Amino acid sequence: MFIAEKGIEGIERVLLDLNAGDHRSAAFTARNPIARVPVLELDDGRFLAESRAICTYLEGLYPEPNLMGVTTEERAFIEMADRQVELHFMVMIANCIRHTHPGLATLENPQFPDFGASQGTKVLDAARVLDARLADQPWMAGDRFTIADITAFCGIEFGKLAKFKPADQGLVHLAAWRDRVAARPSAKL
Repeated sequence: MFIAEKGIEGIERVLLDLNAGDHRSAAFTARNPIARVPVLELDDGRFLAESRAICTYLEGLYPEPNLMGVTTEERAFIEMADRQVELHFMVMIANCIRHTHPGLATLENPQFPDFGASQGTKVLDAARVLDARLADQPWMAGDRFTIADITAFCGIEFGKLAKFKPADQGLVHLAAWRDRVAARPSAKL
């Protein structure tokens, strides 16, 4: 979604079957020893892992449209919003799904269903914080669309596997924001 928002072309996407363990192959772990996706191969043959690091790299190469802040202050507040969304919302959704969804048992072995369920309960508390934030501003980090919106949107969309939908929880601001983001061309890829 970040790549699409920036209009970057020419980055080859290689899809891996995680349930088949493609990310644990010798070829992949030579690129990223911790066996996690995504990984971006740079022109000089090095490999850059972690979504946020890849986005930072691409933002530097393609500064417009800006998604991570222009001034030091703006960058700091966008990063704060993005990290809050990632660490206090998206991680809980991921833990809930990874530990409760039977289709992910190969990736999260062993699964801890009680832990997953507890994370699912905390998702709603975190979502209420985001809903309150969006009552006062149009986007996760303020007055414009940023990487924090991409992170939150991906979390909400992933949350559908846990039957989490903001509208069903009465989170009107979060639901309206989600619909605005879903209408963007990058959300349809």
